[in-house]
Order: sequence, then C-alpha cells, then structure tokens
Amino acid sequence: MSISLDQLEAFVAAAEHGSFSGAARALRKAQSAVSTHVANLEVDLGQPLFSRAGRNPVLTAAGQRLLPEARVILDRREHLIGVARSFQANIETRLVVAIDELFPERAVGQLFADFVRHFPHVELELVFPLMEDVSRMVLAGRADIGVMWRQEALPTELGFQTMGWVPLKLVCGRHHPLAGLRVDWEDLKRYRQILVAARNDGPEKQRLRIAAEVWWVESHWVILQLVKQGIGWALVPDHIIANSPVIDDLAMPELQFDDADWPVALEMVWHKQHPFGPAAEWLRERLAATRIGPDAAP
Repeated sequence: MSISLDQLEAFVAAAEHGSFSGAARALRKAQSAVSTHVANLEVDLGQPLFSRAGRNPVLTAAGQRLLPEARVILDRREHLIGVARSFQANIETRLVVAIDELFPERAVGQLFADFVRHFPHVELELVFPLMEDVSRMVLAGRADIGVMWRQEALPTELGFQTMGWVPLKLVCGRHHPLAGLRVDWEDLKRYRQILVAARNDGPEKQRLRIAAEVWWVESHWVILQLVKQGIGWALVPDHIIANSPVIDDLAMPELQFDDADWPVALEMVWHKQHPFGPAAEWLRERLAATRIGPDAAP
C-alpha cells in the first residue's frame, strides 16, 4: 500500500468542497488529476471513500471515518514545514520561563496566547517557583527568563526590569480574632502568621515576617485554605484573593499603620551572558511592556 500526500490532499479537498471540480479549483489542479488521486487512494485503502450515485460525490461511512485521519496527516505535514522554517530563522526550539505567583494568571494567559501566535513551533515549559527560587533557576541556566518579586540582593550576572507593583492584602478567617478590627503592628505580632516560602533559607524568606510564630507554605492558594480555617493571618496578592474559591470565608482587616495595600515590586530577570534568540527576545520585550498593578489595563 502506497499512499501519497497528494492523494490525501485531493480526498480532503473533495470532501470539504463537495465536488471534484471544487477541489480542483481550490488546489489549482485539473479535475481529472483530483479524480485520479481520489480513485487511486480508494484502491490503496481498499475502501470506497465517496458514493458517486448522485450529481456530486458523497462521503461513504468509510470516508467519514477516514477524513479526520487524513486531516491529521496533512496538519502534521504543515507542522513539519513550520518547524523547518523556524530552524531557518534561528528560532529557539524550546524555552523555559519561571513565573512567581505574584504575576496574575490572567496576564500569563494573555501573554502566551499572543506568544503562540508568533512562535507556534517553540516548545514551552512554564514553571512556578517562588521568590528567589526564580532567580536561582535563571542564574543556573535552568530557565531562560524569570518573573519574580523584587530581590534585594540580585546576583550581578542577572539583568532585571521592573514590571509594576502587586498589592498584598492582610487576610484572615472570618472568625479570626483580627477579623473586623483596625489592626496595628502589635496585633499582628500576637497571632500566627502564614508566610509564602521559597525552597531555601535566603534573606527574602524573612522579609515580610512580622509575627513571632510563623508557618511556611509554598503556595498562596494553599495559604488561603489555611487562613479560612482560622490557623493564622497572611499577606496575599489581591488577585489571588479575588479568584480564590474561599473568598467568602475570608476577612481583610484594615491596617492602622498604612493607608493602602502592601505593595511588592514585580520584576523580570534574565542572565546577561546567555544570548537570546528571536522567541526569547520577543518575550522579554513583551514582558517589559506589560504593566502590573492597580492602574494596569484589564
């Protein structure tokens, strides 16, 4: 059995256009050539693909079943050609991007929906480490670009650009002693604090520590589940609170010592010595143009 792409192309075109003449016009081939390709395909497959009893060919049961399979093969041909063209343009085959939870998921979705339109053949890996774990991955070459909250002591090998500010809100359970109060520093020190934690003991881990008693948790989303149970209070990005399934079980006490939310700077980081290809450069430019914060466009 020898099946050619020309045969599959003629079969799909005839099915989509409802006639051999319509397929011929779409493919810019003679109608006789299209008819011959389809007839030879039927012989090779041992199945009639069209009923020719009427004026126009109609797919048989076998034709209906084999049509999506033929489309898959033709789609993969186009994919193969696209990957080859990417090599010609020196576009990277794969990128790894490390993103802290501070970067809103909505912005992640919008960014990479645009990315895939520009670079449909780049394999992408998105990882979600926290805090300085992001910069460690970029420094070690395990991530090409990182998005993280501002690190006070960033390694000199890394370049950075501020993308905006993410508000952190004080949050506790509805029945926590802090709920409904206008709290001060001493109030916060008295009750257990639940802090987001990276997988190391660097200085960033302690930056927002206020209380004497602390639990460390590697996810803001899980922190809110613990806060709901009254285990402690936390400082959590407002976009995570707004999208949490437990938001109705949370309270957000007012702070006496601050007129607004607690902002944390969000930055993009990259290794200065690692050259960027077209896809990584596009991504860095788009991230640099992305504004995060209360005044950012939805």
